[in-house]
Order: sequence, then C-alpha cells, then structure tokens
Amino acid sequence: MALTLLAPLSIILLLLPYLTSAISSCGGSCNTLDDCSGQLICINGKCNDDPDLGTHICSNNPPPSPGGGSSGGDGCSPAGKLRCGSKTYTTYNCSAQVTSSTPAQLTNNNFEAGGDGGGASECDGKYHSNSERIVALSTGWYAGGSRCGKMIKITANNGKTTTAKVVDECDSMHGCDKEHDYQPPCHNNIVDASNAVWNALGLDIGIGVVDVKWTMA
Repeated sequence: MALTLLAPLSIILLLLPYLTSAISSCGGSCNTLDDCSGQLICINGKCNDDPDLGTHICSNNPPPSPGGGSSGGDGCSPAGKLRCGSKTYTTYNCSAQVTSSTPAQLTNNNFEAGGDGGGASECDGKYHSNSERIVALSTGWYAGGSRCGKMIKITANNGKTTTAKVVDECDSMHGCDKEHDYQPPCHNNIVDASNAVWNALGLDIGIGVVDVKWTMA
C-alpha cells in the first residue's frame, strides 16, 4: 500500500521543477500574462519579451511580434484563404510590430448584445455598451488575449487622440459564421472601435473605415 501511495507523489516531485520553470522563465509554456514572470509576456503559448517594452530578457534578438508570422514588409505573411460563399478572403494570424505609432485602420463595431459584433467580447465573455471607449484588435495584435484589459492610445489624422480598452479580438483567421455574425475575417491591421472611440476622435462613424495610428497607452 505504501508503494502505491508514494508512486504518484514521486512523479509529481519529478515534474515539479519543469512545471515551475514553465511559468517563470523564457520559453516556458503559458496561457495568460500571469503565467510569466517579471516583464515577460505570453506570446503564442510561450513566455517571451514584451514587444511593447522592447526588453531583451530572453535573448539578444528583438522580441517577436505577437501572433507570429514571417518577417518582411509589415512582418506578417498570409496564413491561408477562407472561402465565404462566392468570395475568398486572405487570413492572417499575425500583424505588424507594435511601435510608438503603429499604422492601422479604424473600423466601427457594436459591442452590445444583438449588435454586429456577433458574440460576447472574447476577453471577458460579456457584452459592452457602445458608450464605453473599447476596441477589438486584429488577431496578431490581440496576441492570444495577452492585451485584454490593457489601454491603447489612438491618434486620428485630425490630430485628436483618445485611449480605449482592449476587450475583444477582431478575428483575422475565421469568419462567415454565426459566431462572427456572418462577417468575413478581419484584415490584420484593424482597430475595431466602439461609437465612443469614434466620437472622442471627432470622426464620422458613417465613413466606416479611417486610417489612424495607435500604440500602448
């Protein structure tokens, strides 16, 4: 009887160093920001340098862009194609590196229940009022949810600036189904914003798409 009790315990003790190191060091497995130590961030399931901080804790190389993808151009290559009826859309699992002035396209989203955003927000499983300054980011910038709850700063070409909280993903890989309100996948450079964000920037929501710059607040 003693042997059968000790066997599982010995296995746990053997695995313990690997489990602890996986949530506290570079390259360790992770699911959320809390799984990584210090200034490390969870990117593609691994603890790594935060591209927004520009740290080189894990290596002497520049930190990877969240969402992966090959380098060159905007640092992101197409992941594949998604056919929606008679149309075919390019899909992406990555976006351009986030800088102090990242080019993006601002679109408008209804985050309320029954709105054109489809299901509840990915970050918290809730619907949000359009009076909140909130955004959904393209899959690469969403970075597996590692930017959930963080504030970003958006600057329009008219010179106006506002901040907004990340609450959702603008899915660049999937679409054309009930979960996505039958809309096509997002492009990889989208900041999908609530009415409150558009109003704060003094922009006409009716335009639909506007070039902006954004960075972490």
